Amino acid sequence: MNAIRNVYGVGRNYRMHAAELGNAVPDSPMLFMKPTHALKPMDGRVVELPGDEGAVHYEAELVVRIGAPYEAGAPADALIDGFALGLDLTLREVQEQLKQQRHPWLRAKGFAGSAPLTAFRPIQGTAALSAEMFSLRINGEERQRGHISEMIFNLQTLLDHIGAHYGLGPGDVVYTGTPAGVGELRDGDEPALYWGEELLGSCKIAWR
Repeated sequence: MNAIRNVYGVGRNYRMHAAELGNAVPDSPMLFMKPTHALKPMDGRVVELPGDEGAVHYEAELVVRIGAPYEAGAPADALIDGFALGLDLTLREVQEQLKQQRHPWLRAKGFAGSAPLTAFRPIQGTAALSAEMFSLRINGEERQRGHISEMIFNLQTLLDHIGAHYGLGPGDVVYTGTPAGVGELRDGDEPALYWGEELLGSCKIAWR
């Protein structure tokens, strides 16, 4: 994870997730960023999170890694060199307060430990990312399941938008949005992320 440079997140990129939170579907990708300090490996270790700032919500996501500098017209197949699964964690009550104040979401989305991530796997071509669904199980119970075909903005659209407005290059990663089924984490929970039926990573949650 030391090689990761920028961490981009995409909000409301699955229609059913936007609906479950009562949010409008955006007309263009809704982007935010997380500090690299938010990243934590999902390798079975404990991930410590703030337990005294209201509900911590989980959002399971497909994460893509960029392996080449972005240039206008570059196909996603030429830009993406790996994928992982991750959790975009949100201090939901803090986020609602920030929205009301029209402030940035950084405190709600970018706190230390807010981006647990499995190890990346190399891929050649984005077609491989359509081969399986991804899912989140917590304490053995499935909570979320999604497929990239359900995205409002596909991978090419996301990369073009990010690259054109903010820049995109080797070492950057993109959390591409979450399907429906988000919910609250509890102290001691054990989230596990699956690609099809294959476990890619897990961790144990502890309040700090």
